[in-house]
Amino acid sequence: RGETTAIFQFESHGMRDILRRYQPTRIGDLTALNALYRPGPIQGGMIDDFINRKQGKTKVSFELPQLKDILEETYGVILYQEQVMQIANLLASFSLGEADILRRAMGKKKKEEMAAQRAKFMAGCAGNKISEKKAERIFNLMEEFAGYGFNKSHSCAYALLAYQTAYLKTHFPVEFMAALLTSEAGNTEKVVKYINEARDMSISILPPDVNESDLYFTPVGESIRFGLAAIKNVGENTANAIRESRLSQGEFKSLYDFCERIESRFLNKRVFESLIKSGAVDSLGPRESMLASVDDAVAALQRASRTRESGQHGLFGTAAAPAPVPFELREAAPWSEEERLASEYAMLGFYVSGHPLAKYASRLMDLKTVSLDQVEDQRNGKEITVAALIVGTRPMRSKKGARWAIFTIQDMTGVQELLAFPESFARLEQFLKPGNPLLLKVRVQVEEAGTRLSLQEARRIEEMPEGTACSELRVRIDMQSLSEEVLDRLEDLFAASPGPCQVAFELCSPDGSMAVLQAQQRVKATPELVEAVREICGSPAVRMVPE
Repeated sequence: RGETTAIFQFESHGMRDILRRYQPTRIGDLTALNALYRPGPIQGGMIDDFINRKQGKTKVSFELPQLKDILEETYGVILYQEQVMQIANLLASFSLGEADILRRAMGKKKKEEMAAQRAKFMAGCAGNKISEKKAERIFNLMEEFAGYGFNKSHSCAYALLAYQTAYLKTHFPVEFMAALLTSEAGNTEKVVKYINEARDMSISILPPDVNESDLYFTPVGESIRFGLAAIKNVGENTANAIRESRLSQGEFKSLYDFCERIESRFLNKRVFESLIKSGAVDSLGPRESMLASVDDAVAALQRASRTRESGQHGLFGTAAAPAPVPFELREAAPWSEEERLASEYAMLGFYVSGHPLAKYASRLMDLKTVSLDQVEDQRNGKEITVAALIVGTRPMRSKKGARWAIFTIQDMTGVQELLAFPESFARLEQFLKPGNPLLLKVRVQVEEAGTRLSLQEARRIEEMPEGTACSELRVRIDMQSLSEEVLDRLEDLFAASPGPCQVAFELCSPDGSMAVLQAQQRVKATPELVEAVREICGSPAVRMVPE
């Protein structure tokens, strides 16, 4: 299925597509794909040929019968450097040392050296009664190999690691993903990616909790619990102190109980606020009430620490002063979902209990937006639409002093760099605020350093009136199933929902051809209208083209 996110050497989108087409059945297949997935073989179309050979669509043949033992594992294709050495040894009687010199000569591609090696190979083949034509053909194939040959020993080691990580992900998915998230805890981009992968695997990510969490990500049944040490301003020492108190004295019953049991050297006002905003003390009360009670909590913490330091009895063994009365949480206005998620992001670096874009998922699907984890699959210069939030900003100045910016944007699948050059920045600055759910029209820029996006247009998703978010409603209809009844129902539906969005019919013929006809009506493309069209024509039949 190509579900190889987090699998060593096999998690890129391109490699996942190849895996789905190739359908590997052994470690040798993984070894071959490691060697093939490089610029030379990709550009030469070698991967498609290799897949066809694996699937039996292209006949596997050998220039000489004796090459079968060497090339059978790669379906008749010279793929590894070691195979070149074996062929030279078998056909031309090269020693392994001489074969290694040939391998290095092919890698350097020096004409004089290659000419000498060719002559030596031809002579060796002649001595073994191999025809000159065959020998010439085989040497040419080996020389062609020099452009893409890979070291099998390296590729095999990579394949073994890939198999081991794939085994762990398959048989111990929760434990594997928890360990993976812990290992990448400092890399926000990868953590976002792997949290999304875990959710796709039906593994829920639980927020940090002082009554449940360990230091880092830990498996809890079929879920993964966020660790305390990964919260901003909460280090390992504080996380350990919380964990040790919980293990020795049981769960914390209230915020006051928490203050009584943790020493003040591990807690201060900033740490308290971080724990509250991250959701780590949700089991002790509402976030808004605890945040309003932070000063009370700090006072209780300091009082408890002084009591511990002075001892529970007076100088002559007399009873100490009565214990202070626990403070009550102060009342405060409940937080909105946006406030709750924003506070989580500020403390954790990503969204855990939800995502600001989640409520727009249905509309974004209709708009055919591209998720950020698919950006690298797009061709250079292509304009696409993405839905994302700005989570980071680097203000810039051009040589002429014009303002522009490099933004970090995030959706539910990953993060990406967005360039807003002076003209776009000046025109769209009002929209470019952190935390705003935005619909962005961008141009893909494929560079050596990676893929980036340049901003063309921006709109706030929540401010887009229903029915004006798209320029065209496309309805695909199979000509064989087209009837007067269907057309009448669509006409009545569109007439009852007038608006600014153009309607176009994609009429598909049995031979695969398609004609596009523009309807006279314009509609208000509401979710209800789209759903009604789908009921008439089928779910895949409708799509909205963004403005």
